[in-house]
Amino acid sequence: MRRFTVGAMLALCVSCGQPPPQATDTTTSATLQPINPARIDRAREHVPDGYEVAPFAGPASPVVLWGMGDGASADPPQCLALAAPAVDPAAVRGWSASGPGGIIYAVVAASPARPEPGLARDCGRWRIASARSSAAVTRVDAPAVAAADTNGMRTEARTVVEGGTETRTHADTFVAYLDGYVSFVAVVTDPGATHPALTAAFAADLLTETVAALRG
Repeated sequence: MRRFTVGAMLALCVSCGQPPPQATDTTTSATLQPINPARIDRAREHVPDGYEVAPFAGPASPVVLWGMGDGASADPPQCLALAAPAVDPAAVRGWSASGPGGIIYAVVAASPARPEPGLARDCGRWRIASARSSAAVTRVDAPAVAAADTNGMRTEARTVVEGGTETRTHADTFVAYLDGYVSFVAVVTDPGATHPALTAAFAADLLTETVAALRG
């Protein structure tokens, strides 16, 4: 009996010396609420005072907000998917706000798929052009959002108008690919404006707040 007890104790000691199995953390995914596009209006409370807010009207595509047309081309070509996501045109919700620091866009739309893995990393620097407009796009760090892929882009665009005059715009765009949806915030500013421009940090924070609003 004593020999059995010692052997059992040794077996228990060996077992006790092993690390416990790792538990799977399901808290985050279990507590996330489904996306409700109608809730995007709640994010308007983060707009600075003095801005005029209106319903979003237009294609759910950062490319268009940067001043490019639907026929824009990118170099490399695959990078265009980051700024022109495939969406359901009938399922677009959002708002815009204009004020002294620029124009703010917050948009959500049903989207069938996320970009190819690694595309944002591979498109660290790329160019886009459409008719008289062209832009340089640089990848920037995007805020971390639970259960989402995010991407950030800084865009410097120029448009040649009649007579050869150039206009320039700057845009900070942050995108979150969610479950069956894509949501993005774009802040477009004029580099020559006298008022202080809204910052990239503001746009990044607004994306986080917008996704939180969509999830209720």
